[in-house]
Amino acid sequence: MSAPRILVVDDEADLRELLEITLLKMGLDVDSAATVREARALLADTAYALVLTDMRLPDGLGLQLVREVATGHRSTPIAVITAYGSAENAVVALKAGAFDYVSKPVVLDDLRTMVRSALKLADAGKPAAAEGANGQGGSRLLGQSQAMQALRAQIGRLARSQAPIAINGESGSGKELAAREIHARSARAGKPFVAVNCGAIPEALMEAEFFGYRKGAFTGANDERDGFFQAANGGTLMLDEVADLPLAMQVKLLRAIQERRVRKIGATAEEAVDVRIVSATHKDLAKLVENGQFRQDLFYRLNVIELTLPPLRERLDDLPLLVDAVLGRLAGPDATDKARLGEGVLAALQGYAFPGNVRELENVLERALAFADDGVIEVGDLLLKGARVGDAALSTAAAAPSAAPAVPPAADAVPAAAPESASTAAAPGAALGAGELPSNLPDYLSQVERDIILRALNQTQFNRTQAASLLGISLRQLRYQMQKLNINAPEP
Repeated sequence: MSAPRILVVDDEADLRELLEITLLKMGLDVDSAATVREARALLADTAYALVLTDMRLPDGLGLQLVREVATGHRSTPIAVITAYGSAENAVVALKAGAFDYVSKPVVLDDLRTMVRSALKLADAGKPAAAEGANGQGGSRLLGQSQAMQALRAQIGRLARSQAPIAINGESGSGKELAAREIHARSARAGKPFVAVNCGAIPEALMEAEFFGYRKGAFTGANDERDGFFQAANGGTLMLDEVADLPLAMQVKLLRAIQERRVRKIGATAEEAVDVRIVSATHKDLAKLVENGQFRQDLFYRLNVIELTLPPLRERLDDLPLLVDAVLGRLAGPDATDKARLGEGVLAALQGYAFPGNVRELENVLERALAFADDGVIEVGDLLLKGARVGDAALSTAAAAPSAAPAVPPAADAVPAAAPESASTAAAPGAALGAGELPSNLPDYLSQVERDIILRALNQTQFNRTQAASLLGISLRQLRYQMQKLNINAPEP
């Protein structure tokens, strides 16, 4: 069996020779070209396992070759060599279809890592393409709607690249599932997939969590520890809720992504890491950039390729398949019979907008199953938007969808006191009349804040991510306020 053949395109004879020697030592066959014209002639006659091209050539740009190979030689990955510090050129090349990039001066270990990933891709590409052509093919993303078929096909294409991917979608739409699907269908499938919720890490611990630390680097560092980048080395690192990263951490993250090197806290030297970055958020990052809440350079580095997930309300045809999968999971692996839907239940579900998407569907079915008799879910068992189907509250919400749903008062809320005269101060928690003042301003403001947070949590069925979005604050801020005000999720 012949060795894989690589095409190197560079007009610098010394660098071209260095690349040839390195690749030959890896047991590969190598062809070389100094111009775009020579490269095109070789591509017309030979099938290559990888094309490696400089960005600037005497008769054109390497970007031209990237576009031609990406469209005319889909089975051939192409990588680019960029000048040191030219991150913008690398991003442009990745958007044009480049598989990956290396920077000058070329670090040979990085080059070898990239070449090995490209060769793995040649083996992974055929199964991925066949899977995309035959429906779901064991995909984590269930559904036969046109939107889901298009999504799976797009993921099949994106899995071939090493470019960073930004996943956009509403809360509960399956962003982590999509990230895992990208990883599973890529050449990195045999390496770790590490998902990190950026909004759940205390700011003081972020650098240690992402980059690791040496023993004795700070009080409590009793052992050396790897960070998320080292844990995901060779695989995929998912940055979930990336919009919640503080600005100071955004700077450090940007450098790690650009240089592909990290330094542990307490270390003197950097270490190389090879990870593909997949980020996800339900927020509008572009708007956050405009408001100065997210760095523009990091936005462009993460947002090389966008993947948008459809909300459940736009693919209600998938409900039967999703319901069947959820009920099967709830029944457990040892169950002989799984729950089923009674008459009219599916129609009731299809008439609901599911603002919480698939996650809300799972919660609705799990609660309904708790009320169901003999494992048969009836329409009356469904609790949608805080009311049972058929209740007056749900009927009102259905008749006026733009109105905020009625929220029952919290069990521990302080009842409003009867209005007093304008000359007296109202007790804490009491409703204020015109001209009245609270008797204790901090307690009064705390109660107002508590009531508002409880309303948002009840409206979203205690989905804290959605509640934070409704209130225009970060998830971290909401968690802090809930702890301060002693607000806890209700018992199941």
